[in-house]
Amino acid sequence: MTDILILTHADFCSPGHLATVLEREGIAYSVLRADHGELDGIDLDRPRAVAVMGGPMSVNDPLLWIDTELAALRHFIARDIPIIGHCLGGQLLARALGAAVHRMPYTEIGWQPLEQRADAQGSPWTAHLPAEFPVYQWHSDTFDLPEGARWLFDSPWCPNQGFSWGDKILALQGHPEMTEELVRLWLTDWAHLLDETQPSQQPRQVMLDDLPRRVAELNQVAEGFYHHWLDLAFPERA
Repeated sequence: MTDILILTHADFCSPGHLATVLEREGIAYSVLRADHGELDGIDLDRPRAVAVMGGPMSVNDPLLWIDTELAALRHFIARDIPIIGHCLGGQLLARALGAAVHRMPYTEIGWQPLEQRADAQGSPWTAHLPAEFPVYQWHSDTFDLPEGARWLFDSPWCPNQGFSWGDKILALQGHPEMTEELVRLWLTDWAHLLDETQPSQQPRQVMLDDLPRRVAELNQVAEGFYHHWLDLAFPERA
């Protein structure tokens, strides 16, 4: 295992652009499938930074590996290492910090506008961002804010879009890691889950329109998060 640990939960929820950033920087990383039990027996004191990706399951599902992952996340939190969570990963971090995760009455899908909250001002996690910016979304659950969290982002369909906790934890409800390939894959393999009658979901073609530009802009949003996460893990970089 390397100093960078990425936890995944489905083959179609890969590290995406995060892997591109790490490879560009020449930083080795390890990817484990938490849902396959690959967290069992690993050295939780080895990683210097952890990223937690998305997945189709709910934090509330009665799955033994979720309890194992939550215990691992609490260990990482106690070690005070940088952790970034994406969608399910953000929900797992919220639960590990004592907050509830619950179902929304609709599914938020597509390029949705996020707005910085007042608390985001001055945060190093948001220094690279404009007041409002789009992030790709695909989720039916949402997290509550843990005690002591700094509320960073909201959106019209889901108020709790992101929080930081302490100096080193960032939990996001959206998917800044998306690439063109991932967007097209999800809209092909999971098209049966789309319901254009829900105003919280964009039509498929709208999500695909001008996709290279949208993804390039999303990459810039993601890279600001990832570079700060890496600087916390490797202060010699900063």
